[in-house]
Amino acid sequence: MKRRQFLSMVAGGAAAGLARGVLPLRSEAAEPAGAGERPNVVLIISDDQAWTDYGFMGHPAIKTPHIDRLASQSLVLTRGYVPSALCRPSLATLSTGLYPHRHGIVGNDPKGGSRNLAGRREMVARFRRNALLPAMLGKAGYVSLQTGKWWEGHHTNGGFTAGMTHGDPKRGGRHGDAGLKIGRGGMKPIFDFIDGAGGRPFFLWYAPFMPHTPHSPPKRLLEKYTAADRPLPVARYYAMCEWFDETCGQLLGFLDKRKLAEKTVVIYVADNGWVQWAKKRRPLAQLRGKRTPYEMGVRTPIMVRWPGRVKPRRDEEQLASSIDIVPTILTACGLKPTKDMPGLNLLDAAAVSKRDAIFGEAFAHDVVDLVRPSSGLMHRWCIEGRWKLIVPHGQTTGPVELFDLKADPHEKTNLASKHPEKVAQLRKRIDGWWKVEG
Repeated sequence: MKRRQFLSMVAGGAAAGLARGVLPLRSEAAEPAGAGERPNVVLIISDDQAWTDYGFMGHPAIKTPHIDRLASQSLVLTRGYVPSALCRPSLATLSTGLYPHRHGIVGNDPKGGSRNLAGRREMVARFRRNALLPAMLGKAGYVSLQTGKWWEGHHTNGGFTAGMTHGDPKRGGRHGDAGLKIGRGGMKPIFDFIDGAGGRPFFLWYAPFMPHTPHSPPKRLLEKYTAADRPLPVARYYAMCEWFDETCGQLLGFLDKRKLAEKTVVIYVADNGWVQWAKKRRPLAQLRGKRTPYEMGVRTPIMVRWPGRVKPRRDEEQLASSIDIVPTILTACGLKPTKDMPGLNLLDAAAVSKRDAIFGEAFAHDVVDLVRPSSGLMHRWCIEGRWKLIVPHGQTTGPVELFDLKADPHEKTNLASKHPEKVAQLRKRIDGWWKVEG
């Protein structure tokens, strides 16, 4: 039997089939007491999608009926954020519950780029020193599957019991390799994993390479969005958003079919935002999407669905961050977050209502110094209520920027010169969160 045609994993003492493209278990977790009461967890991670680009968020053209339905069944925090608008640091936060300057993965590649294999191994080793969500769940008896985007080498480096990413640079491993086939190439590995869980609680990491470039949607969807007044690159991106939505519908529909929806916590977030230009992409300095501290880079709706346990509602006031997702999952599963995790349990309404600020950071794409994260720091930022302050750092050019997000959600008017007292107050809060010299 060929290795990636049919692979087996041990679950509850019985062999269960995994799908084509899924790597096998290396070990079996111990059976925890009361494991049958623990919920399954599905983490859906969009890749390069702006917070505005959903039907339920009011986009005039993009259709996302399946994610819209998920929103109608969930606690929806529309003022959700990621602390860093770059995929690898953002995904590492979703594994650790820590800010990038704390978990150590502040860029996508080591100094010198992706060909620096020694640097890549060093980054993975740094990542593995953290307490990792899949491993913590594994100790409580969960089986877990990694699919899609994953930068940290073999899936077991994150504590997953099974996965699609092999992480071998000789076979093209970098940021997901074989795992990136999920979604675009079908959902069978996920369906076979769920069916093969053997009655044990499961954790699914669904981070498809969607709607990320290459924007190569099916012809039927591209035709749907093609219009005389819409540039083709924009139509392709819109179609990719709907294609991603279709895959989410397939996953959620499978949970319904297997009567697992009420036993499963589903959490939705995007790794970072995106701005799709009509022609060739503009230089980074002219963008306000991915890799920037602006709303189109760091904002994302965050959703939690748990039928019968979480009342669906839409919250457009309270601030949420992806640092909250790991503590939320651990608490829902009857486990305790580590003392190092600064995030909140999003299902604790009282705690969320008391939060009055969140923070974030932006770094160079390539890590300047793995031991000293501030060496590649470009911006720090803070949101307090309606106000957002962005502070440049190091060699980054540009002024300190203050925005009134309630009146100016797309950050068109810098109010720093008109409100110096607010700038000083928020800057002090940023330094209280992470003090960086220089």
